Amino acid sequence: MFTKLFAGIAMPMLLSFTPLLAVAQQKPQLSDPEIASVAVTANQVDIAYARIALQKSHDPDIRNFAQTMQRDHQSVIKQATALVQKLHVTPKDNAVSQSLRTQEAKTSKALKAKTGKAFDQAYIQNEVSYHEAVINTVENVLIPEAQNGELKGLLQQVLPVLKEHLQHAQAIAEKLGATK
Repeated sequence: MFTKLFAGIAMPMLLSFTPLLAVAQQKPQLSDPEIASVAVTANQVDIAYARIALQKSHDPDIRNFAQTMQRDHQSVIKQATALVQKLHVTPKDNAVSQSLRTQEAKTSKALKAKTGKAFDQAYIQNEVSYHEAVINTVENVLIPEAQNGELKGLLQQVLPVLKEHLQHAQAIAEKLGATK
């Protein structure tokens, strides 16, 4: 039963981080404006998921986590925006950013279709998977590809926060019985 429940929750959510896994595996050549776009888009995606959680969940752990995601990811967007303005760089849309937005729409639709405990489990498992993929992409693609030292520094600064998010999500997932 657990396997069926997990498959019903996790499989649609696994799609949400497929673009990031593909990026990390392919290691595309991204310019700094493209990296900036990917970074901002990835943060916007997680804010969108958090907003859904705040609308649908009554679980205090989920709601607290979602509030943290909104606050922290909005802060990163503000930092990235300030940096690109300082550097006179315009984030450049690219295939990775577009793919993230497409997958966000699909995952959001799947999340919105769930209620109660099924929603809570789906949301937090998505957060675990999404943060694993984002961390992998930041470490193996965005930081190595970044040419500008300040952009690279911002990505390095954000990495420990992403890892904290992952640990927090994993703890909630375990508590809710939504672990892999």
